Amino acid sequence: MRFVSFRPASCVLATTALLLIATAPLKAQTRAETLRYVTGASVNTLDPNIPGATRESFGLSMSTYDRLVSFGRKQLNGKWVFDLDTITGELADSYDVSPDRLKIMFHLRKDAKFQDGSPVTAEDVKWSLDRCVTAPILGKAQLLTGSLTSADQFKVIDPLTVEVTLPKPDKLALPNLATVYPIIINSKVAKEHATPDDPWATAWLKEHTAGSGAYVVETFKPGEQVILKRDEAWNRGSANKPAFFKRVIVQSVPEPATRANLVERGDADLVLDLQASDVQSLEAKGKLKVISTPQYNAITFVSMNNQIPPFDNVNVRRAIAFALPYDDMFKAALFGRGAPLFGATWADGMPANGIYPFQAPVKIDLDKAREYLKAAGLPEGFSTTFSFNVGQASTAEPMAALVKESLGKIGIKVDIQKLPDAQMSTQINEKKLPFFTEGIVAWLPSTDYFYRNFYTGNQRWNYSSINNSELAAIAQEARFEPDKAKYEEDGRKLNAIHFSEMPQIPLWQPNQDAVMAASIEGYTYEFHRQLDYRDISRK
Repeated sequence: MRFVSFRPASCVLATTALLLIATAPLKAQTRAETLRYVTGASVNTLDPNIPGATRESFGLSMSTYDRLVSFGRKQLNGKWVFDLDTITGELADSYDVSPDRLKIMFHLRKDAKFQDGSPVTAEDVKWSLDRCVTAPILGKAQLLTGSLTSADQFKVIDPLTVEVTLPKPDKLALPNLATVYPIIINSKVAKEHATPDDPWATAWLKEHTAGSGAYVVETFKPGEQVILKRDEAWNRGSANKPAFFKRVIVQSVPEPATRANLVERGDADLVLDLQASDVQSLEAKGKLKVISTPQYNAITFVSMNNQIPPFDNVNVRRAIAFALPYDDMFKAALFGRGAPLFGATWADGMPANGIYPFQAPVKIDLDKAREYLKAAGLPEGFSTTFSFNVGQASTAEPMAALVKESLGKIGIKVDIQKLPDAQMSTQINEKKLPFFTEGIVAWLPSTDYFYRNFYTGNQRWNYSSINNSELAAIAQEARFEPDKAKYEEDGRKLNAIHFSEMPQIPLWQPNQDAVMAASIEGYTYEFHRQLDYRDISRK
């Protein structure tokens, strides 16, 4: 589909007008000093911790608030991506980890100030971290994965020093403090807007900011537009100087074809969420810069509920794994834009390493699939539904058609269900879907993190409802394993169990296609999969 054929010019002009109006108040400011970013999603809160916060809200908060620390970046196949293994100071000038790895001491920058000019103190840090683990907000569950669960773990040593204590060594404690949720808030301002029923000022912080980030919120229209202006005093970016752009306009544009038109015409500078066909078309024209990065912390999969017959039979799951037309699905859904997780060769029958996700030794083999169905006692096949989120229809629908066609060849009759987002989410949460496609993403993509969060326990993110005591025990052991060789061995065991049990079938890691004006530089694939405005500049 070519985007130029499906979007009336009036829609593009209307959106362009919104972008132009947003720029109008600062006449002295040049176009080159403004970053115009369009997205199909929207910012619905200024506090990323609010339940229901969108991914765009996560991305925005990285530039309006600082954290104690942040991830570095590295080259992966020639593309810049976040580096989980490199933790650098943001509000922390430095940090020290005790020899027993039970204490982390953070020394704050002496020059760090909130956007109202007041200094960032250890009291602000403690209040903010206390809020993150105490209030009924999203950060509470996230910091739990790094053994950060109680306000008692955060101690003020002096006005510029904070100590964090852990119950046992946890390699994810420090990385967790670099994630979206542990924002450092101006506690004095927040307390002024707290109430007895809302002691952490969650209602006020949903629509206001009290941070020390690179950008100040100038205009916030939930679901439509956010306009940011640069904080000239912020100096925690590249070369300790303010962010490059004086102004950032974040505009919600629901239609992907309109977003494509805007960036092609130069009315927008950057977009991340175009359809694969539009990306391919724009890339072929050669006028725009396209940076395609496989989302190495994300996976698209076909999942089977391991507790619902006949998917409780491992041979049924194996039959499906060898009946899928992987190459055709990859081309139809993504136009090949991503990293496949199929078609591997395991020389000794074991995973090549302990990294998850892994490339599995599966490919279409209908004879082998029929053998597995026969072993399951279902030589004639069976009937089932196959569900996907209607919001993912551009990739999931062509894939689903191929799944139905191929499984029909081994006697499995498939009824495709396109479900609204809320209904899909509810049925996954209630474990009612037998067979479906979805995706997962891990902010801290270590092997044990993936397995603990997506393959253990009776919880929402265990999509396959797998209940394997050996897998759960190894994953929990690996969480606290300090020896790298032993951790690698545990990872190989986990991957071997996954392939043997086949609770779900990893398909691929889709690309994040960042399409931008040729003048834009600095794009980095971030753990939250959104744009970090602080990274971006114009040459």
